Amino acid sequence: MYKPAFEKVNVGGIQTACLGRDALAKLVGDVCEKYAQAEPEKREPFVIFSNNGHAISIYNSDKEAREQMDKADLVHADGQSVVSFSRWFNKNPVPERTATTDMIHDIPNFYSPKLKHFLLGGKESSVSKAAEILAKTYANFDVVGHQHGYFTDAEEEAICAAINEAKPDVLWVGLGKPKEQIFCIRNKHRLNVPVIISCGGCYNYITGEYPRAPMWMQNAGLEWLFRMANDPRKLFVRYLLTNPHAIFCVIKHGKGKRQVTADVQ
Repeated sequence: MYKPAFEKVNVGGIQTACLGRDALAKLVGDVCEKYAQAEPEKREPFVIFSNNGHAISIYNSDKEAREQMDKADLVHADGQSVVSFSRWFNKNPVPERTATTDMIHDIPNFYSPKLKHFLLGGKESSVSKAAEILAKTYANFDVVGHQHGYFTDAEEEAICAAINEAKPDVLWVGLGKPKEQIFCIRNKHRLNVPVIISCGGCYNYITGEYPRAPMWMQNAGLEWLFRMANDPRKLFVRYLLTNPHAIFCVIKHGKGKRQVTADVQ
């Protein structure tokens, strides 16, 4: 399996990639290329998860979620808070936020060759509309299939078979934390896919069902506040509990050693 080299730092206990938006998008494309060139028996999905305040809180309070996160091949800075946290204890922090809601657009913008994508998760109406929008917006974003996220554990094997039949380069999994991480790791051996990316509620932002915060709020790390104001019933308690806990965990873990992954063919 090809393992690209990149630096990473400890943010709240989670080893987080020090990659900007364009570098992360190009890495995804590079992994897809290497996967296609590899001998079949050496192929293995490259799993990408996201780090934000919610992820840090779950990672430090749920053993199973922690085990799944540690099995990812790359964890990126989905939240601006992660970028800010990385500056507290590191001279060379995460350079910028790489939100999943941006990454799904960054890949076709920064990596020009056409890639095939499969969208998994969310409501049928949301995922199908997101697939339509992405395919119409980007000539190099080929949607080869989509599947809603309302399925049982017993149906996972059949869903994985359908994904393999579609032969995507990138599988997007939007089931929410920690369910999507558990799904990815549990089914990694079943999937013949170069890259698997967890993406939460990404499809809802593509369709406009969930509005994005103004850019100044995104840059200030306040998108969580905008989201909470738009959906207080769902998010008020979550942010009230997870944000202080995430800050505590970042301080507890303190300065993490900056690491570099090995470039393995």
